[in-house]
Amino acid sequence: MRKEIQIRYRGSLFGWLWSYVKPLVQFVVFYVALGVFLSMNRAIDYYAIYILAGITIVTFFNEAISNSTRSLVDNAALIKKIYLPREMFPVSSMLVALVNTLPQVVVVVAIAIFFGWAPSFLQIAALLLAVIIVAVLAVGLGLLFGAINVVFRDAQSFVEIIVMCAIWASPVMYRWEMVAAAAPDWLYTVYRLNPVTMAVELFHYGIWEPLDPRSSPPIDDLWSFSGYALATSVILLIVGQFVFRRLEGRFAQDL
Repeated sequence: MRKEIQIRYRGSLFGWLWSYVKPLVQFVVFYVALGVFLSMNRAIDYYAIYILAGITIVTFFNEAISNSTRSLVDNAALIKKIYLPREMFPVSSMLVALVNTLPQVVVVVAIAIFFGWAPSFLQIAALLLAVIIVAVLAVGLGLLFGAINVVFRDAQSFVEIIVMCAIWASPVMYRWEMVAAAAPDWLYTVYRLNPVTMAVELFHYGIWEPLDPRSSPPIDDLWSFSGYALATSVILLIVGQFVFRRLEGRFAQDL
């Protein structure tokens, strides 16, 4: 973790400051370009905060799964030299992504406080649950695709497609009501079974909902489907660990 974080800011004059500046600039861009020019603030109150909250948790997922998938190949020299628990590479990649996401969370919360953010205990718990769901999911998929990527580099390309689709497969740029209105019931249920969708909605519930936007009920059965999302993430973690163990014996040879 220390190595990856040091590499990220090596040679940077302002270092960690950029982690706070970037989401702040994002907020200004969203507020002016989307909220004012495209009038999205009329359709969704506090639209810039809404979209930034969703992007924050999706960014955590995307960075964690991408880095975890590459982690074994990127550390091939170390894996071939000494024995150590190889799971540490995907897990540490997820933790690095979490550390890199925390400044963005701080900025989003600070902006929300400026607009009157006053969350309940349940809404704070929703934020923590969202992070746990994504962390477990990213480690599970990181173990799965990281192990496959050692044997078949196609796994990395497949993960890039997942990352590209993640922001659109969840209610980040739009409201969940649009999906409920346009999709058949079975597809809407599948949509809510996506762990990233529920993590995004938990972040909206914890950051955006306390601002009391007009006509903004939480997604249907928020807590039930959040429980399903956590269960799905745990199952994928078990599957990822199983596949990882099955392929681990070939790592040194294939790398």
